[in-house]
Amino acid sequence: MRVTIALLALTLATPALADEQAIALKKAPGLDKVEANCAACHSLDYIVMNSPYPNAALWDAEVTKMIKAYGAPIEDADAKAIAEYLKKNYGS
Repeated sequence: MRVTIALLALTLATPALADEQAIALKKAPGLDKVEANCAACHSLDYIVMNSPYPNAALWDAEVTKMIKAYGAPIEDADAKAIAEYLKKNYGS
């Protein structure tokens, strides 16, 4: 019975997943670092959804928070490239 309910739920949810579109970030230097590092832990939708708000200092703080508070294994050079990409392309 549980298997039947699970299959029914999956079947009903599948069309909703088909309409979901992958996020496309702005093509610019550093995008490869963002995709390789940031998408490993969360959706890149967060960048676009939050982009009207952060200024350069906030993007720097966000990258630092991901590394120091959440333990993202990002090299210093990559962190700098990520922060620069976010500031130039999604900063206010």
